[in-house]
Amino acid sequence: MKLSERVSKIIQSPTMKVAQQAIEMKARGEDIIDLTVGEPDFPTPQNIKEAAIKAINNNFTKYTVNTGAIQLREAIVKKLFKDHGLSYSANQIIVSTGAKQSVFNAIQSIVFDGDEVITSSPFYVSYPEMVKIAGGVNIILPTTEETGFKLTPQKLKDAITPKTKLFILCNPSNPTGTAYTQKELEEFSEIFEGGNFYLLTDEIYEKLVYDNFKFFSVAQLSEKIKSKTVIVNGHSKSYSMTGWRLGYAAAPEELVSAMNKYQSHSTSATSSISQAAGIEALLGQQITVEESRIEFEKRRNFFHAGLTSIEGISCYKPQGAFYLFPNVSKLFGKTAGETKINNSIDLAMFLLADAKVATVPGSAFGSEGYLRMSYSTSLQNLEEGIKRIKVSITKLK
Repeated sequence: MKLSERVSKIIQSPTMKVAQQAIEMKARGEDIIDLTVGEPDFPTPQNIKEAAIKAINNNFTKYTVNTGAIQLREAIVKKLFKDHGLSYSANQIIVSTGAKQSVFNAIQSIVFDGDEVITSSPFYVSYPEMVKIAGGVNIILPTTEETGFKLTPQKLKDAITPKTKLFILCNPSNPTGTAYTQKELEEFSEIFEGGNFYLLTDEIYEKLVYDNFKFFSVAQLSEKIKSKTVIVNGHSKSYSMTGWRLGYAAAPEELVSAMNKYQSHSTSATSSISQAAGIEALLGQQITVEESRIEFEKRRNFFHAGLTSIEGISCYKPQGAFYLFPNVSKLFGKTAGETKINNSIDLAMFLLADAKVATVPGSAFGSEGYLRMSYSTSLQNLEEGIKRIKVSITKLK
């Protein structure tokens, strides 16, 4: 029996080879320093866990409405106004099973066969595949380390055609940690206001910014731009709630209605217990968010200094998220014994086998010549990881 052509369009994640090998090595009891994981190593704050327990004890364990419990949507409305001065109604909010589902629902609701979707590379691995599922055409605009992996207004303007339906911005970025300033986003205002396309801004890392950086949302640029923008966010990174699977989107009401239809025939509403915890996360104490941010900044500084001390590796110092995206292209063509490094997958496999350090190949994000390394692990692990990588790299001749 032939499977759907829709499935045949999607590629298996190019990171799976490395990930599978790392899992097998861990299962054999080998000591692996894992720099692949995109989740905080901190526990979910106690007040949030207690809110979930209270919800269970109070039998808040039934279905909520598909778009999410009104109490959570109202909490999201308050959060968006408090943090960014953005006014939304509860009818312009939809809660999903993770921010990824919010992105997926938005793309499926916006993009039709042949529509063009613009994003820059390096990109989050799932964006292009989601566009393919919707029948869209990916327009990928490469960025460089020299420009901080940032897209220029002119480059975006040149890529826009009558078929352009959506522009996706991950800010701060996974995998580079790049964050756009208010001034930089304002330079896109004329393009966004005049364009006949939607904007999707993935802001899941908005609270994790460093060096006194002030986060600014695309939707803050103007009411006209806000009227065509989908803000996607969630609880996983800021509140260390990855396993709770809780994300949301804020968008024009007609688009939220379309996303609601789509979600109603897939997952329906997300867990009521997770939603109760999510309310407390947004309305309760925010001290742990700042404590986490401070710790991540320390780790970023330490890890960046360590990586860039290794000959053959350069690395842009990002202002957001918890990833470094080091340039390792100078190591290509080198060998260690019978192992030759031709690309980022070869290097990731070599580091896993020789240094027992797991990383993600840059090719997975549309940018060959790089590795993604997460510093969402302890300083002790980061220090050990740097030592191991340095030893292994010296073997390459």
